[in-house]
Amino acid sequence: MIVVDSNVLAYLYLPGEFTAAAETLLEHDPDWNAPVLWRSEFRNILAGYLRRGQLTFGQAHALQGEAEDLLRDGEHEVDSRSVLELVRDSECSAYDCEFVALAMRLGTRLVTMDGKVLRSFPDISVPLTA
Repeated sequence: MIVVDSNVLAYLYLPGEFTAAAETLLEHDPDWNAPVLWRSEFRNILAGYLRRGQLTFGQAHALQGEAEDLLRDGEHEVDSRSVLELVRDSECSAYDCEFVALAMRLGTRLVTMDGKVLRSFPDISVPLTA
């Protein structure tokens, strides 16, 4: 079991530099988890692709559905106090701290490529690629 941030999901579904690493991660650990916030963040990523003409509406909708299927049993609410404590003690956004708080609560790692998260929480976060 791992927690993945929204960008790791995007790497899995939107071909790019880190797609192969995301696919390998899924093969090795298919139990992906995320705070419910991932849905909005992923939709926002898809919105950028839509606006740049890199995806059609149908493609974006299908990708959102695939990601929702992947995380169907892995979505979690997070405690606001925990998130705010992490914000207080780091320079990370509350959005990023939701993923960290969830990983801490589940006793697992957060997989991310966010440099600020990796620097602020080296005991809980690991890079998608080393």
